[in-house]
Amino acid sequence: MNRRDFSTRLALSTLAGAIPGLAMAQGGPLEGRHYQKLGTPVPVAPGKIEVVEFFWYGCPHCYAFEPVVENWTKQLPADVGFRRSHVAFRENTKTHQRSFFALEALGREAEFRPKIFNAIHQQRQPLDTADSMAAFLGKNGLEAPKFLEVYNSFSVQSKCQQAVKLSEAYRIDGVPAIGVGGRFLTSPSMAGQGAGENVALQQAVVTASFLIERVRSGKV
Repeated sequence: MNRRDFSTRLALSTLAGAIPGLAMAQGGPLEGRHYQKLGTPVPVAPGKIEVVEFFWYGCPHCYAFEPVVENWTKQLPADVGFRRSHVAFRENTKTHQRSFFALEALGREAEFRPKIFNAIHQQRQPLDTADSMAAFLGKNGLEAPKFLEVYNSFSVQSKCQQAVKLSEAYRIDGVPAIGVGGRFLTSPSMAGQGAGENVALQQAVVTASFLIERVRSGKV
């Protein structure tokens, strides 16, 4: 065991010890149980280790996962590149997906994400049409016509198509989920089998950290 392996296991042990009920095998999460290795690697840009969170604004589990992910991303090493990708499983998720990429293009997605989550999950506003989303954003400081212009743009349409292909490449069938380095996939439902939701959410980021170390060390 080299210094990096020791540090990785120490970090995992510390996190596991801090989370009651965290069930991890000695030495780290288990392939086929806590995470999956992709049969066909997903192409990634050279340079940083790419980490992708797949989510949906309307998913209650994604809403619960958001503060965990936000805290975790603040601690990621400099050689890790984190981004989000919005899925489009059904018609209403397609509206949310286009809204995500429109807000991203406008440089306002991070600002509006908590407001959208809160509106959907606390205020019971579905925001599942372009007009309802535009009206909501307009009330919260974003020009509705500008949003709709970008929402309907070719560039946002292309981003949505790319996101669908990425979800298919990672074989995403539920959210939230985390893809690591184009090689691995984990999620709260995988990493936290048999645990309560709060523990499962924490297990997912522990497992993702473990997978980042695997990619970094070339153990793929």
